[in-house]
Amino acid sequence: MKLALALVALCVALFALSLVTGHAGAPALRSLAALVADDGTPLSIVMREIRLPRALLAAMVGASLGLSGAALQGYLRNPLAEPGLIGVSGAAALGAVLAIQSGLALQFSLALPLAALGMAVLAVLLILALAGPRGGSITLILAGIAISALAGALTSLVLNLSPNPFAAADIVFWTMGSLADRSFTHLWLALPFMAAGWAMLAGLGRGLDMLTLGEDAAQAMGTDLVRLRLLLILGTAASVGAATAVAGAIGFVGLVVPHLLRPLVGARPSALLWASALGGAAMVLAADIAVRVLLPERDLKLGVLMALVGAPLFLHLIYRTRREMP
Repeated sequence: MKLALALVALCVALFALSLVTGHAGAPALRSLAALVADDGTPLSIVMREIRLPRALLAAMVGASLGLSGAALQGYLRNPLAEPGLIGVSGAAALGAVLAIQSGLALQFSLALPLAALGMAVLAVLLILALAGPRGGSITLILAGIAISALAGALTSLVLNLSPNPFAAADIVFWTMGSLADRSFTHLWLALPFMAAGWAMLAGLGRGLDMLTLGEDAAQAMGTDLVRLRLLLILGTAASVGAATAVAGAIGFVGLVVPHLLRPLVGARPSALLWASALGGAAMVLAADIAVRVLLPERDLKLGVLMALVGAPLFLHLIYRTRREMP
């Protein structure tokens, strides 16, 4: 209970800080007042149309990545598992890259996220076809690696053959991940998919707890492993695919957050699900605030900052784990 209250308080504080951080330079109380009541100034437009959807998307993207990472680690019983493992994020990135390269993103503002979501759906179908209805965790990992490698290779091919340097630059910048210039249109597009993914993943807690005893023991206690795996794939694909569609590639959240919170929940996968969702939301909110504060004159990308912070943090966790081993 204390951990839940602490994580909720942290998310609320970071959300409020995200709302008052930016180039407008208005005092915090005035900015929040302009959000609640339209005072007829440009500040109200900034708060309602720019900062509010950005803060909401940061929380939603972080929750999706954290929850998916915890669910995958619980199912595979592997602390190194992360949302990109099943290839959905790579496929979504490929869809966005194709939309940029073909020019559809310039003709239709929602072409990019829609193409990313469409490619994520295609990746799910390929995973289900490759892994089979009763395939185990190994086949799921292999299918995901194959799809991720193929999506990465095709993305590199598009960049390699791109005749338009401006489109290539847009692709590179998009793949770095960012929440800048996102609107409520992007939020309403992603929310139904994310909400469906959250609902499917949140219901896996009991089955994941039983899986800690092994697949045979979990099955003997009544766990439907086929249904569990299907919900895991669909839930991860819906939430992570939507997050990648609107924010680009943002790594390390689904890998690092469950690692940080696992000792605080007694290593129970069911408790780690909600904790990682809140922790992921807090981490992405904090990182999105940092990209606006550290280099306000430059467009520092969210995915770049997450990699710069996440990689050393993960290395520290590995070192600490190794030292604690007997």
